[in-house]
Amino acid sequence: MREIIFDTETTGLDNGRDRIIEFGGVELVNRFPTGRTFHAYFNPQGYPVHPEALAVHGLSDAFLADKPAFADTVAQLMAFLDDAVLVAHNATFDMGFMNAELKRIGLPLIAADRVVDTLAIAKRKHPMGPNSLDALCRRYGIDNSRRTKHGALLDSELLAEVYIELIGGKQAALVLDVQDMDAGDRDHEVVMVHADYRRTRPLQPRVSEAELAAHAALVAKLGEKALWREIEARSVVEPGL
Repeated sequence: MREIIFDTETTGLDNGRDRIIEFGGVELVNRFPTGRTFHAYFNPQGYPVHPEALAVHGLSDAFLADKPAFADTVAQLMAFLDDAVLVAHNATFDMGFMNAELKRIGLPLIAADRVVDTLAIAKRKHPMGPNSLDALCRRYGIDNSRRTKHGALLDSELLAEVYIELIGGKQAALVLDVQDMDAGDRDHEVVMVHADYRRTRPLQPRVSEAELAAHAALVAKLGEKALWREIEARSVVEPGL
């Protein structure tokens, strides 16, 4: 399964008026980072960065002036996303902007059923909160000391770690048997563990006949109510374990 953990930074909060100015995405295959990422800045083309947004991400109009427009980079972005599941924190915000940008340039919108919202997962798992990205990093012991301001790629990398914790992916990924996968996933095979530990041949006993006889003699001396007799009566040893 291929997933893209992503984040956007924008000129403001209104996707009808404001624009995406940064996109960062991290690829997971079967819940493991592949090392493949996508990161781009965009020129908002005449839509200035709101002062409150600037305080959050630090991306100024001057910095963005020589960056390409969203439309000029969208082909590479959509090739990276391809048909992956898209994962974002407060996904309604990011997807509202993504689909607004796609609509402006006449491209198909991204369907809601392709999107996972980690904020919704966190609220179900930790109903007392807080469930911001920073709070979840603290909860799960994830180092976010580099996050002095919001940045789409850094936030995506942190969210990927948070997402794996939220869904218990680290435990789920333990395996020993290769599962059937599409040909495109063969470079990212995950090996799965089956909980069947029966031996094909039983181990040879380590206790000698003399030791067994000595033990039996000792138990005989303890009387009918001896604890050893109760244990022996209840014990069932399965061959081959």
